Amino acid sequence: MATLPYEYAVMAILTDCIIVTLMKSFRASTSTGFVIAILYFAVAPFAHAQTEKPVPGELKLKPDKETQRSAESAAPDKTDAKDRDKDKGKDEEKEPPPKVTEHTLTVAGKTIHYRATAGYMVMRDWNEKKRPEEGEGDRRREPSPSPAKEADKSKDKDGKDKDEPKQKAKVFYVAYTRTDVGNDPAKRPITYSFNGGPGSASVWLHLGALGPRRTELTERGEAPLAPYHLVDNEATWLDATDLVFIDPVSTGYSRSALGEDPKQFHGFKEDLASVGDFIRLYTSRNARWASSKFIIGESYGTTRAAGLSDYLQERYGFYVNGIILVSSVLDFSSIRFGPGNDRPYPLFLPSYTAAAWYHKRLPPDMQSKSLKDVLGEAENFASNKYLLALNRGDQLDENQRKELAADLARFTGLPADAVAQTHFRIPARRFFFDLLKDKNRSIGRYDARFTGIRYDPGTEESDFDPSYEAVYGPYTATLNDYLRRELKFESDLPYEMIADVRPWNYANVAQNQYLDVAEDLRKAMSRNPYLKLWVCCGYYDLATPYYAAQNVMHGMQLDPTIRDNLRMTFYEAGHMIYINKPSLLQFRTDAGNFIQDALKPRVVPAAEP
Repeated sequence: MATLPYEYAVMAILTDCIIVTLMKSFRASTSTGFVIAILYFAVAPFAHAQTEKPVPGELKLKPDKETQRSAESAAPDKTDAKDRDKDKGKDEEKEPPPKVTEHTLTVAGKTIHYRATAGYMVMRDWNEKKRPEEGEGDRRREPSPSPAKEADKSKDKDGKDKDEPKQKAKVFYVAYTRTDVGNDPAKRPITYSFNGGPGSASVWLHLGALGPRRTELTERGEAPLAPYHLVDNEATWLDATDLVFIDPVSTGYSRSALGEDPKQFHGFKEDLASVGDFIRLYTSRNARWASSKFIIGESYGTTRAAGLSDYLQERYGFYVNGIILVSSVLDFSSIRFGPGNDRPYPLFLPSYTAAAWYHKRLPPDMQSKSLKDVLGEAENFASNKYLLALNRGDQLDENQRKELAADLARFTGLPADAVAQTHFRIPARRFFFDLLKDKNRSIGRYDARFTGIRYDPGTEESDFDPSYEAVYGPYTATLNDYLRRELKFESDLPYEMIADVRPWNYANVAQNQYLDVAEDLRKAMSRNPYLKLWVCCGYYDLATPYYAAQNVMHGMQLDPTIRDNLRMTFYEAGHMIYINKPSLLQFRTDAGNFIQDALKPRVVPAAEP
């Protein structure tokens, strides 16, 4: 029962006594009864109303209101409902704190202990500045208020900082840190990892190559029979470096804040700012500024990584020791087929040759050679005879056209007349469907080793990518199970493996130009001569071909003093080099060598006369 305030209890008792006394002392009369009735109904309800028990959830009026609502208006109106919805929205914005779990893993015969953290990093508008309220005037001459009082004023009723910048997004991440190597960050490297798309979550590198747990596939990277399983990853990088896997806004569990348009994160520069700010904030909150720092990105993630090399240096003075590009695309003119852009055709040709060799579609004399020997011939043809022929356009005579068609048929496994029909320009889309047309099969874009049954045989109608289907189901199932059961993070949001972030904003790119971040990377390496760069490519990758990546790297024309900071490694695999078991193990060995090389003590002379 509600407690009755003292003054109201006294008033209620006096009122009842007065009424009883008046009724006993005076004879009943019309006028006297009228006065008593008025007195009773004017005073008594006010006093007794204070004794009523409040209904749970009922809105209470603030005592400093100038007027009180009548009983009829005490029910919540539309404004109250909006306020409640707003408060409810605030509650929904609150996300669970990160989940921290402890684990062990055996790598190369040694047991390592590590901590896994899965959760959100709230991103705020740190550039937002508080402006003086209108009419505040110049307060420089006013006496300085008490710091304690000012601190109290800056807090709201929940103790939060009123001046704290507003939320922009919540970025989901999973971090792994070893717990058996001491607490000195200067002795422990940290690597920030993400995938591409744009619109891809970080799951592929996470559960495919770097993390302590791995999605189990066949030796060649094919999907096994469901249900799918995780296994300990013998190729993890965790023994050499701590790992942080970042899901950019709208991917994975990452989302824009309530009331914030997610499109503000869907663009080249916008993406660099949000991911770069996450890296800066995580580094600060976890005291990792003294650590050696690495960044690894795959596919469009290589575009992001190259852009971040410049953004982090310029914006935060954040210098990294090494950048790893897996299936690289820095200059989009090297992979985008379009009218007036002949550049991709010779750059894709060696990958066509690799695919044709794998599926035994080359002439016998070439099919009997090793893959590397065949690719050497294809590269020489592509960068010389083929390139010159494309530049000549319709100036080729009939004999030259027949000779060129025969050469292309030899290196691609396609019919010579079909090649000539395309004016010797073979887009990847056509190659996917034509190489195994007689078998009613298409080949994979991400990995040309994979084949799939055609929906529409003999056409170029869009089919599924068999190399993507091989990994999509297993990785989706294992990731969702892993986060809940092993890392103890629960969310009813769908984990967006590939989010629709279209249209991706390239407004910063000049009209009639392709995005090119190779120059950003060259500038970062020139300013930081200690920065090491490692580019990893798969021969069977028909999304970001290895020869295109190699061509862009040479086109950077790094200064001779830093040219040795670049290394390139090629694997007999596709876009996801790590799904092929032999390539996965080699990838780990190569990574260890790269990290050790990047951390070798050295001084690059800069003050010599």
